[in-house]
Amino acid sequence: MNITLDGYCDHTAGVVTDELHEHYNEQMRETGPQLMGRITYQLMESAWPPMVSHPTGNKPMDDFAILMNNATKIVFSRTLQHVDWKNATLAQGELTEEVMKLKQLAGESIVVGSPSLIAQLTQADLIDEYRLCIHPVVLGSGLVLFQGIQNKIGLNLVKTKTFHSGVVALYYERSGNL
Repeated sequence: MNITLDGYCDHTAGVVTDELHEHYNEQMRETGPQLMGRITYQLMESAWPPMVSHPTGNKPMDDFAILMNNATKIVFSRTLQHVDWKNATLAQGELTEEVMKLKQLAGESIVVGSPSLIAQLTQADLIDEYRLCIHPVVLGSGLVLFQGIQNKIGLNLVKTKTFHSGVVALYYERSGNL
């Protein structure tokens, strides 16, 4: 998840470079299903499939478009009646039930790409690892990543990666200790 230094999620505020896209491409190659809410799904669907059809010439970005286009996408929405993007399906059940079922299947990691889903799954104690890319930008307002979290959650930093742009990727696992 991309967030600003002051904790806001805004896909237009980040410092997106080829190096960062290559990082995301590497992450995409290692993961399984992508869970999205309606807003994230619609933003991603409007951006990436057209780029597959009409590449930009920027290899890291074009590669990401292909990876995202080919990824399994599970969309959680109360308002969408259907999804048209390749390999996308509407979730049939409630979020926590569906995630518990997915976690029981052996294999790939599940990626949650929507702030609202992250907050709900955090509250339900269903996220094993957080991967946050902190962008060197202060917005002052916007969508908060962990909106509505009611309890303190302990995390252990397990890995960091710093990019030339000043973006820092932080990897956390839940610690159970507060």
